[in-house]
Amino acid sequence: MAPDVHVNVIVVLVTVLTVGMAVGLHYEGLNWLARRLSTQPHARRRRVLYAVVGALLLHITEIWMFGAAYWACLALPGAGGVTGAADGGLLENVYLSAMTFSTVGFGDVAPHGAIRFIAGTEAVLGLFLIAWSATFTYYEMSQNWKDR
Repeated sequence: MAPDVHVNVIVVLVTVLTVGMAVGLHYEGLNWLARRLSTQPHARRRRVLYAVVGALLLHITEIWMFGAAYWACLALPGAGGVTGAADGGLLENVYLSAMTFSTVGFGDVAPHGAIRFIAGTEAVLGLFLIAWSATFTYYEMSQNWKDR
């Protein structure tokens, strides 16, 4: 963590806010998707495809939210940095977020300093949200992936 307590507090608050928004988005997104899929007259198996695409879009949005959180926190002096990032732009932070969210891990880019708190929290949340989406998809498949 950074030696400046104020920077640490800001990073923690940004992390908590981003986690809250991501969980809320995921909850409401899957809820909306489930309601929408149950009322669609499409072929039953096509509903499964829509569920997968919907969950994927939720994950992409959540990755962008965390990417924006990294980008915002890196604007704070003393919040750390990203090793391997050329210019520290938004897209590089979204890439870091995707590697963290999916728990692929750090290879060509890695956070250091206080923003590691965001990365650790995002990795745990990513595992949880991916499992949640997998459960949702399994449920949709069990309901809709049947022979006529």
